[in-house]
Amino acid sequence: MPVQFAATEPSAGGAPTDQIAIATGAGVALSIGLLVLCVGHRSGRLGVLAACSTVSERWARVPGWAGVPGAIALTTLLPALFGLQWDESLHIAHGRDDGPLANPSHYFLLLGIYGIFAAGVIAMTLSDERPLASRVRITRDWHVPLGSVLIVIGASVGLIGFPLDDVWHRLFGQDVTLWGPTHVLMIGGLSLAVLGMMILQVEALRVRGGSARPSGMRSPTARLAALVQWAMMPATLLLVLSLLQGEFDFGVPQFRLAFHPMLVMGAAAGALVAARVFMGRGAALGAAVVFLAIRGVIALLVGPILGEPGHLFPLYLVEAAIVELVALRVSVRRPLAFSLWCGALIGTVGLAAEWLWSGVFPIPWPAELLPEGVLLGAGMALACAVLGAWLGTHLMVTDPVRSPALRRAAVVAAVAVTAMVGYGLNKPALEPIRAQVALTEVTPPPERSVRATVRLDPPDAADGAEWLRTVSWQGGSFESEPLKEVGDGVYRSAGPIPVHGNWKSAIRLARGAELGGVPIFLPRDDAIPVPEVPARARFDRPLVDEKTVLQREAEAGSALQSVAIVIVAGVLFGLLALWAAALHRLSAAGAGGRPAPPAPRPRPAAAPARVPA
Repeated sequence: MPVQFAATEPSAGGAPTDQIAIATGAGVALSIGLLVLCVGHRSGRLGVLAACSTVSERWARVPGWAGVPGAIALTTLLPALFGLQWDESLHIAHGRDDGPLANPSHYFLLLGIYGIFAAGVIAMTLSDERPLASRVRITRDWHVPLGSVLIVIGASVGLIGFPLDDVWHRLFGQDVTLWGPTHVLMIGGLSLAVLGMMILQVEALRVRGGSARPSGMRSPTARLAALVQWAMMPATLLLVLSLLQGEFDFGVPQFRLAFHPMLVMGAAAGALVAARVFMGRGAALGAAVVFLAIRGVIALLVGPILGEPGHLFPLYLVEAAIVELVALRVSVRRPLAFSLWCGALIGTVGLAAEWLWSGVFPIPWPAELLPEGVLLGAGMALACAVLGAWLGTHLMVTDPVRSPALRRAAVVAAVAVTAMVGYGLNKPALEPIRAQVALTEVTPPPERSVRATVRLDPPDAADGAEWLRTVSWQGGSFESEPLKEVGDGVYRSAGPIPVHGNWKSAIRLARGAELGGVPIFLPRDDAIPVPEVPARARFDRPLVDEKTVLQREAEAGSALQSVAIVIVAGVLFGLLALWAAALHRLSAAGAGGRPAPPAPRPRPAAAPARVPA
């Protein structure tokens, strides 16, 4: 059933002080419990973690410092992903909430990311000083797995993003977009934590001296654990890389439509190529199948079961099949050639398959997207395939491939991806366009709905547009449909448009990078404060920057906001640099480039006391 939000007017700025105090107190209590658990283990006074570690090593044949945290991280990552998708749906249907604790999806997000953080801390606590070449020195006699450090840092960034998000809203209003700076920061931290989870499992496989494939296990429980590990590692990477497509999945993108095939091709090429390189035969297909299973369950929970706006997502099956077929002819031991072949085919055949599937998306990919969508999608596939091969070679369990040509190509690919993302995010000023709108009443007040006839000036304003459609949101549901052309520059809506209560209804036009909107009805909002934009029978309004309609709570840009965006961007690039440094360390250790630090020497037993004759 739909979630009921607070009856009072939700704040347009930061969270209420009492909810901040409650959330802080809960975080402190959880941290104290985690600290007691870990200190008790290190001192030998609590045996909970030791018992769990014994079970992991005995039944799953996985070192306790990887098996126990891996199980915790996996069981908390999935609820976090569910919470993120549910949160997007709730905000689309209901608008802003009355503080972080008034939104039930936030509990899944917070507990999920905190569970990943706890997994990293437990991995550091259970470190048993085995001769692991990639481990990180904390103190003179305490070395921890590299993956555990990345998990803790990444999850910490994700958790810090919540209070930073509240500060951002207090300063600049609620910018309700997935691509808000603090939102991207949290996703970046989660991505680093996922990379840490993968590195931790690679370190465990190296200690075990075995393959990443489950077929080599004799014990049924060990085979099952290896199967879960083999299936989830690449699928997790694909899940996280697909998070940034959220606005397109729900049908409320706030950037040019060409950005969608770019994001789809980038996630497919990067994750699937990496999976095939470091996990072996069948890993790309396995990642796509597991991705579809997890996202399918989440979509069922959010949409039909909870009654919130549903969403769709890419299939990735054709792209996965391409990667597996290329691997039959081009060895992954030649990673640059392998990645270029995969990128070229994913950017053509795979893009064509996703283009056909886009017909069921809330906003399909029309012919007007040609040739820009093809060129950008193919370019992103090629660049991300090279980056995926570079990532995969560094995650190889045994005998990592060292390819200077791949390293140079990866640098060029990273620059290309940055440039294409910047191009996709660019939104130039809108050319002057006006809309003369006539509304025909369908349902009378109090639950009034209308149909719209729209005449654009100039009449060719929508020629070549990727979309011209109505959108209604935050009235308890979400509705959107394209306008049908009935004359020269004249368009008409088919279904009823709600113009009552908390509904916000508008006309959206996307023509390349130009995104404009005309409000049909916007309710009065005393929290901002702004007056009502009434749905009169006839009105003549200009197309304005779409952000002023879709992000009504956001304040106009300022110098302080620009400085804050630069700081967030610097942190994100710092996380990417940490990615690269950690992968280099892992690869060098696997190839024998960094010797393992000497294990601590056991203390000699004390000589027995001399007894007088």
